Amino acid sequence: MFPRSSGILLHLTSLPGDYGIGSMGREARHYVDFLQKAGQSYWQILPLVPPGEGNSPYMSPSSAAGNPLLIDLPTLVEEGLLQWSDLAPYHYYDVDRVNYGWVNEIHGMLLHRAYEMARTRPDVMAQVDAFAAEQGDWLPDLALFLACGEKFGCKLVDWPDEDLVARQPSALAAYREALAEPIGYHVFCQYLFHRQWRALRRYANERGIKLIGDIPFYVSPDSVDVWVHPQLFQVDPQTRRATFVSGVPADMFSATGQLWGNPLYNWPVHAADGYQWWCSRIRRTSRFYDVIRIDHFRGFHTYWEIPATAESALEGRWRPGPGMALLDALRQNVPEAEFIAEDLGDISEEVYRFIQGSGLPGMRVLTDAFNDVGGGSSFLPHHCVPDAVMYTGTHDTPTFLQWLFDQANDDQRSYAWRYLRLREDEGLNWGVIAGAWGSVCSLAMAPLQDVLGLGGDARMNTPGTEGPHNWSWRVRMEALNDEVAWKLRELTWLYGRLR
Repeated sequence: MFPRSSGILLHLTSLPGDYGIGSMGREARHYVDFLQKAGQSYWQILPLVPPGEGNSPYMSPSSAAGNPLLIDLPTLVEEGLLQWSDLAPYHYYDVDRVNYGWVNEIHGMLLHRAYEMARTRPDVMAQVDAFAAEQGDWLPDLALFLACGEKFGCKLVDWPDEDLVARQPSALAAYREALAEPIGYHVFCQYLFHRQWRALRRYANERGIKLIGDIPFYVSPDSVDVWVHPQLFQVDPQTRRATFVSGVPADMFSATGQLWGNPLYNWPVHAADGYQWWCSRIRRTSRFYDVIRIDHFRGFHTYWEIPATAESALEGRWRPGPGMALLDALRQNVPEAEFIAEDLGDISEEVYRFIQGSGLPGMRVLTDAFNDVGGGSSFLPHHCVPDAVMYTGTHDTPTFLQWLFDQANDDQRSYAWRYLRLREDEGLNWGVIAGAWGSVCSLAMAPLQDVLGLGGDARMNTPGTEGPHNWSWRVRMEALNDEVAWKLRELTWLYGRLR
């Protein structure tokens, strides 16, 4: 169980900065200082892996890699790998949204320029080589996978060389030789990412801020994981095409369910070797974060299986997951890892008992607490249990004020207003934070959007939709001010969460 404490959810992409997207540089350290001043103990972020389709960090080409778009460019100037004149033309005007097309193009160009400079620096390349040797269990395959994807300009299942898709040794050797330069570039990017992330995590930990990170339950069909380990997934072993894919049935987000499209795991094969792929994944992730939130934890119990040819998630069915055997393997092999179970969504009584039996703290979300105007919701702060995490909202929910004014009906709105004792003169957002911080849950968390009292324009993601409104929101530097920090600190002290 966590000590009584609190924290803020904000992904790195949402940080302010001059080059189109948040990074691991000066602005991230400023945000850590803001959290410290505000009396917070935790900073929760979304997955740090490279984003995939739709710019989602939950559809990544790798379960192990870091996102090069988060590399701080001014730090590379300070290290002599870029010059300020390289960056000068690329101060981006939109401080409120990430334009992923622009960021991919410009950051990619600048990182390639940094790589060319690094190749003239034996001291830097010695460090890159040492890093590559340390990460030999995943990095060579990742770099080759990304280089091949760029060469062919298409997804894994559409690569024109069948021998390469099937990982024939002769094909792998030939492409490693032919693509040596782009392979070296991708190794270099991972070196930069890991170096900067370690420095940022150390900066946060030294100031009493622990990092909570998200681990997606599934991997992308267009991923190095599927390419290298097809036996672990329900895919054709030669073509890597999925036979069954992930999703969920009809839920609060969609009357026709959600068809995510990730390949499902071949759980008997995982069980046969003691879930070693999962143990390695969690071990790597535990080096990134102090606490790991396991997304879609209910998939340990049962998962929704959809034929790959299906047009709707409604064509799926529930299938048994690995159960407690997987969690036991993780605890035995990675005993230092701490977890939060994302236990939201369609939770039956049987699944609820399984999650309770796991001993992991689950989640309670305040935006869902007022759906039952009779006061019976287990998400209400006074109904919660200490061994849980109270959230005002998540990256997938509306901001609290968006829910209050745009989605709640009159009865729900009235109930929430009275329960939280909301006051317009104080700021509705502070009543929302007070409601969560005053709960009996040992840990209380809020997206920064709720701390700032923002509406629907600041929502991070709307499940079941695609477009530039998802994963793109950014906070302005002036919002991270002393007035907000001291008000948050006061509430944190008032409700006994100041560490």
